Parts: sequence; structure tokens; C-alpha cells
Amino acid sequence: MPQIILVDNGSLRPEATLQLRVIAQKLADSIGHDVAPVSLNHADNIPPELLNKQPAHTFKAFLQKSLDAGQRDFIVLPLFFGVSKAVSQLIPEIINALQKTYTDINVSLADVIFPLPDGEPLLSDILFENIQNTAKEHQLALQNIVLVDHGSPSPKVTAVRNHLTKSIKSCLPAKSSISQAAMERRKEKEYDFNGELLENWLRQKAQSGETQAIVALLFFLPGKHAGKGGDIKTICDRVMKDFPGFKIAITELIGAHPKLLDILQSRFQTVLDEQ
Repeated sequence: MPQIILVDNGSLRPEATLQLRVIAQKLADSIGHDVAPVSLNHADNIPPELLNKQPAHTFKAFLQKSLDAGQRDFIVLPLFFGVSKAVSQLIPEIINALQKTYTDINVSLADVIFPLPDGEPLLSDILFENIQNTAKEHQLALQNIVLVDHGSPSPKVTAVRNHLTKSIKSCLPAKSSISQAAMERRKEKEYDFNGELLENWLRQKAQSGETQAIVALLFFLPGKHAGKGGDIKTICDRVMKDFPGFKIAITELIGAHPKLLDILQSRFQTVLDEQ
């Protein structure tokens, strides 16, 4: 059986690695095979004492260690929404570099979570359910919803957010509204495809007299940007402080939703079927 690797981009925040491990274990339980939680970058700098004394692994180092131990076959499941540079360039570059030494290495790279042009209906379902649950919990109307991602220099990644926004809108009541925004973006005009900044969008809504907003997170894991103490929470708190009558509620992360496992199982099975 190939070594199965669930790989994310990586974070310096321990909670991101810990949640990645939870997802990997649940996936392993569902498919009946071990799944290694691995990050492309950063995670190996987290002190092990913050990770239940289990050091985090990064992709290149993990592959190297596995190859040295005699493993040659791998299935890589990317925990990425779209085909970012990490998926299209970084992962293949690492694999190609190792193939120069280990000529018999065989790596099958599964599809991303929301492959275009067809997308992934289950991801739309997850986001819609998260929005509904947040509205119910905070007693808010399904109005002034904004789907927010990190903000990518790749148009292919922003295209995922565009498609998801349209898909979610089709599930909402006719009078409901949904927009989209980036948590951050580069200032140059060539990055205008990223759209509006989240903070600007929230402030415009508050200034226009609106009393509420629902921020739907297009993020898998807690870390520097999303989750407790993250940049998005800080942005929302800052806006609510400046506009005391404006209430903002933030949805759960996608990594906490059980349907994400269904998507990962499907990606894994597709790879098996193609072998």
C-alpha cells in the first residue's frame, strides 16, 4: 500500500498542525489506512512541546525520511482549495528533485478540494451549512454574507472563491445577499482580481446603516489568519468597536466539518481507481 500523505500549506501556529492531525486520523479511520499529516512549510519550526511532544513534519523532509526507510509509493492528498503555486510548482519540484536520487519513486498527486471548472458540490454544501448554523446561533438574518479567503496572487485560486460565491447564492433565499472579499491582497493593479478587502467591505456595510454581517471562512484550519485570535477575528473586532451597533458573526472553519472527509475520501478513491 502506498504511503498516504495529507498535505497543507503549513503554519507556525500549533493549532493548525493539531487540527490537521485530527483530520488525518479521521480520514485514516474511514479508509482503513494510515494517513500522515504533513505541511509544505513552517510547521517544523513549532516547538514539539506545543504539539503533544510530537514534532511536525514538512513535506520534503517527510518524503526523504520515508524514502530512506525503503518506501517508494506515495499518494498525496492536497488540502488546498485550488491549484495554487504550492500545488502546481512547489510539490512537483520537491518530487522531481528527489527522483534524481530515488529513480523508482512513484507519487500520485490527487486533485485539489475544489477543482475547476467542475468544482465540488460538497464544499458548497459545507459553506452553506456553516452560514446557516452561524445565522441560527447568533440569531441573524441570512443577509450581508461575505465569503472571505486569504487573498491569493493566483487568479486560479480567486476563481474558486468566485465559483463558490455563485454556488452558495443559488442555495440562499431570493432576498438574501452574498458578496466576497479577501483578508489581504497585494496593492498593485494586476492583483485587482482579488476584489475588495474584508475590512473595507465591513466598514462600508456599517457606514451604510446595516446592523449585521456574516463572515463565511474559506479556510481549512485555525492559524494566523482564521480561528481564535486570528487576523480575521481582529479585523471584525476592530470594525465592531468603531461601529457598536454593527454585529459580525464568523462561521466555523471548513476543517471542522465532517463532509470534508467525504471529499478527501473521494480524492483518495479516485487515485486508487486510476492506478
